[in-house]
Amino acid sequence: MNFPGFEFIDHIGISVPQGTLEQSVEKYKLLGFTEVHREEVHGTHMVREVLLRIGTSQNLVQLLEPLSPESPVARMIEKQGGRGGFAHLAFRVQDINAAYGYLKENGFHMTQEPGPGSRGTQIFFVHPKDFSYLIEVVQEAPANV
Repeated sequence: MNFPGFEFIDHIGISVPQGTLEQSVEKYKLLGFTEVHREEVHGTHMVREVLLRIGTSQNLVQLLEPLSPESPVARMIEKQGGRGGFAHLAFRVQDINAAYGYLKENGFHMTQEPGPGSRGTQIFFVHPKDFSYLIEVVQEAPANV
């Protein structure tokens, strides 16, 4: 099986400590970023997210604020000494299931099976032990979502 392939970087995830999301959004807006999406994601992720577009490009930064101390993002921030910072790099694919199957077949370690993400996307994560950082794999939401 040939790897179905990453198309481009979907976004860069940045964690921010609880209570600092709005301040962080305002700082990015001062740099010319535009807010394009905002959502609370419950379930296993437990985060409040804001997606910001960089200039006039399609490049996005995703700010992630934990909703609970049990959130994986809260645990990441705790490991970083209470500071936010780089959380993950997300790559876009056309077929989430084909990408998942290929990576699993080739010995990569995923933290979850493909499932719902924000914006109506489908996502899964590749464990940091494979690349020294967390990778998110994203399939865009269908056009009618």
